[in-house]
Amino acid sequence: MSDIATNNYSQMVEQAWGLCDGAKEYIKNAGREVPVQEIIEKVFIPSGFVDAEKTRKESGSPQKVFLKSPYGLQYRPEQNNWIPFRHGPLSV
Repeated sequence: MSDIATNNYSQMVEQAWGLCDGAKEYIKNAGREVPVQEIIEKVFIPSGFVDAEKTRKESGSPQKVFLKSPYGLQYRPEQNNWIPFRHGPLSV
């Protein structure tokens, strides 16, 4: 894999972690229990990085949010947080 491709994928992972951090911050500032759907609507969708159609069709349980990149976000109910996951192929 070239340095350029590696750098782009690194940026995509960082973007996904940034959205996870945004969800954590939103919950902290709310000072209350925040429903998963509210985080999706108020934090993830407005970012412009979410593939809304794929998320609506394939989300499942636990909740997943698919980004327009090969990455997405998965809710972990036991830890009450979000983590990135890879849902698409990486091209080399």
